[in-house]
Amino acid sequence: MSDSQIFKLKMPTIQKVQLSDADTLLALSKKTFFHFFAHLNTPANMEAYAAVTFKPEKIAAELSNLDSEFYFAMVDGEPAGYIKLNVGNAQNELKDANSLEVERIYVLEEYHGKRIGGDLLNFAIDTAKARQMDFIWLGVWEHNHKAIGFYEHNGFVKFSSHDFMLGDDRQTDIMMKKALT
Repeated sequence: MSDSQIFKLKMPTIQKVQLSDADTLLALSKKTFFHFFAHLNTPANMEAYAAVTFKPEKIAAELSNLDSEFYFAMVDGEPAGYIKLNVGNAQNELKDANSLEVERIYVLEEYHGKRIGGDLLNFAIDTAKARQMDFIWLGVWEHNHKAIGFYEHNGFVKFSSHDFMLGDDRQTDIMMKKALT
């Protein structure tokens, strides 16, 4: 097989999401969340969560929060995934002044295995280092073994857990962090 026959994925560019991108972010958020979790949860709980989470006004409020930032991983001018970073009071649990939370990181299924998730995570780590944060942290569903392995491979360690409500189903997220100092 010649080089011209081998599919080569261009490196993604990381682009800050603007308020004008809210509809695109909302569609990408809902699509990726349902793809990865709908088969593991009841339709009623998925819809209950979606009714609260995937609303235009909620996404607009998140995009307007000065302590939160969203970024797209763009491939050929199209979003292949996204990440949400929180500092200060936007953090869900710790609210540590010297930490950065990765609240969400999702990549479209067709881009899995193309290192887009790794690029987004490295972007988050580089952002935290540039801001001289002590550590970066996140929560991941205890049954998402692939993601837990991905984070462990990237130097994250488990340090706690917290509840996450999906509809009326109380689930457990494993909290993981990576020291940067």
